Amino acid sequence: MENALDFLLEQSKEHEEKAVMALNQARQELDGYYEQLRQIEQYRLDYCNQLVERGKNGLTASQYSHLNRFLTQLDETLSKQKSAESHFKQQVENCREHWLDTRKTRRSYEWLIDKRQAEKENAEIRREQRQLDEFCTLQYARRRSSDRLM
Repeated sequence: MENALDFLLEQSKEHEEKAVMALNQARQELDGYYEQLRQIEQYRLDYCNQLVERGKNGLTASQYSHLNRFLTQLDETLSKQKSAESHFKQQVENCREHWLDTRKTRRSYEWLIDKRQAEKENAEIRREQRQLDEFCTLQYARRRSSDRLM
């Protein structure tokens, strides 16, 4: 039984390690998403500032249309990026819940192993106490027996 519990504990530790790695990966992907979003927003801001500067010098309708179209494409890209946020957050949450489940399983096996060990130790103490009691009883009986003979 102990070997089975030890095996299950080792397996649960491996699962927990994998869950931690998956959680860290999901968090890195979310951080990467936020970094990419920040870069696109910064690029859009820089582009808008550039558009304003060019506009001060005058733009043809064609130039303005071209620049405005590009700005619209940036806005669409930002919109798509922002809609992906929930996916990345959900991935982190799913990985976190999975990690918590694996940690709970590992702790349960550890608790069970500790409980079995405590039961063994208590059984050993009781066995030793019985042996001591028997020894004392035998010694007492021998003394009484030897006292009668004298």
